[in-house]
Amino acid sequence: MPLPKIPTKPATLLLAEDYPKAERANKPAQVASAKPKLSAVAEIAAEPVAQAPAKTTRAKAPARKAALVAAPAQAAPAPLIASPAVMETPLAKPAARGKEKQPVDLEAPHPAKHKAVEMVVKSSASRNADQTGKTKMFVLDTNVLMHDPSSLFRFEEHDVYLPMMTLEELDDHKKGMSEVARNARQVSRTLDALVGNIDDGAIESGIPLAKLGNKDAKGRLFFQTRLQNGPTLPEGLPVGKADNQILGVVRNLEAEQPGRAIVLVSKDINMRIKARALGLPAEDYFNDHVLEDSDLLYSGIVQLPDDFWNKNGKDMESWQENKNGVSSTFYRVTGPTMLTLLVNQFVYLEPKNGEAPFYGQVKQLNGKTAVIQTLRDFSHNKNNVWGVTARNREQNFALNLLMNPECDFVTLLGQAGTGKTLLALAAGLAQVLETKLYNEIIVTRVTVPVGEDIGFLPGTEEEKMGPWMGAFDDNLEVLNKSDSDGGEWGRAATQDLIRSRIKIKSLNFMRGRTFVNKFLIIDEAQNLTPKQIKTLVTRAGPGTKILCLGNIAQIDTPYLTEGSSGLTYVVDRFKGWSHSGHVTLARGERSRLADHASEVL
Repeated sequence: MPLPKIPTKPATLLLAEDYPKAERANKPAQVASAKPKLSAVAEIAAEPVAQAPAKTTRAKAPARKAALVAAPAQAAPAPLIASPAVMETPLAKPAARGKEKQPVDLEAPHPAKHKAVEMVVKSSASRNADQTGKTKMFVLDTNVLMHDPSSLFRFEEHDVYLPMMTLEELDDHKKGMSEVARNARQVSRTLDALVGNIDDGAIESGIPLAKLGNKDAKGRLFFQTRLQNGPTLPEGLPVGKADNQILGVVRNLEAEQPGRAIVLVSKDINMRIKARALGLPAEDYFNDHVLEDSDLLYSGIVQLPDDFWNKNGKDMESWQENKNGVSSTFYRVTGPTMLTLLVNQFVYLEPKNGEAPFYGQVKQLNGKTAVIQTLRDFSHNKNNVWGVTARNREQNFALNLLMNPECDFVTLLGQAGTGKTLLALAAGLAQVLETKLYNEIIVTRVTVPVGEDIGFLPGTEEEKMGPWMGAFDDNLEVLNKSDSDGGEWGRAATQDLIRSRIKIKSLNFMRGRTFVNKFLIIDEAQNLTPKQIKTLVTRAGPGTKILCLGNIAQIDTPYLTEGSSGLTYVVDRFKGWSHSGHVTLARGERSRLADHASEVL
């Protein structure tokens, strides 16, 4: 397959006659061999193709195309990052030079298509201390403690320093019922327990952080016990501003301990920028990040190589079972590919020679042996769920999870228009009104406005949550229109019945509740913190199924990122559990306008 044309933007490439004459005269060989330089990604993709046997050229073409599209020639060299569906398979490992490179699925799910790569960057002082093996001292800003009350114990063998201004700001924020106020009070109680039974002189030498039983925290806690009398900040900075006082403490500590790395840790971007401008090491608090890059997030789907059955089907066993009136085929397969799979992960194989595709789900794993179950085809109208059929491969996987009574926890991730809410509601209505598996549907979501707040909403709890549930109303309208047998009166009666079985609840009143035989849908879960989503998931009683829907590319909660979102947290923590499943929906099915807007905007 020919390579794509190299971009011809001004100043990108120089022709041979455009080089200076002196340089051309001195280095004729270099000019003669001048050629457009491919990016690092393109070189990685191109080299194995040139050295591989001719019979593997067709299989390598998609991989080379994907690499070249992802990294244009004029772009700076970037790290090679595969899509989630590819990274969980043996295909994601870099192929050795001269070995056969496996095919890459160009339509693999990609949760954040147009997202800039989110990298965790350490300061130079931290990197130097890591290389020499010396312990560091981290000066914590107030927002770190209010963001994660347990952050004091997250720095391993390093020491933690709290300026007096940090304690003052904690005291200012401890009043109220907000999440920030609760975290401030929790930090105050933790500090009180650490300081208790400690002599006044021992505070100066540091308090062991492992005193309360946190064995991973091997460092010591230091407080600012005296006013700074060392180097000051540049003139003109307001002395009374809390941020400037904390910066002054960092500079004073650097002067007192010149051979040690003193690093400021803050969630405030402007604070870190100001510290860097003054020559002070500063870092973000990224201990709560589940992943450094959300492209590495578990997708729940993996493509099998074309020769999967040839390499792994030598001693294969197969049988059929009938559960809940549905017949499924099971395969017990042994091979090295099984080491990379997880329980309840979906696998698929779509041959290019026109043969029928294979869709399956991993049900058991034991070393190199796996049991794979074939899926129910929800794309066929005879298997429709409340009138809804799957329009693509990922939706079929999602409906197999949603309709499986053995799967208690399901997470669906995808961009706008992929059908997360519609599939969840259809599966809920089918299992509440038809099979009577659950008593009712409970819908909740975090109330974070996209624009400015419109003020207080009148009415009861359910009436106040009504404006936030516009997406569910739209989907219910679509589901009701599919029932045309009963006419207008029949649709009205069905709508009343559906409304009586759907309860809309607020997150503010969830603590202490227990849901028994409920179908709980948590919408916009990407705006929840890990602590909030833990509170919701632990509400589940016997016979309850919980669904978390969201798009990590649309986070509206301040201080939450794609790596620290509660949705990312539960997807990563629940993967591989036999009673949970996850699917990343890749293709939009809302309309051609919505699909085009998602790509170009």
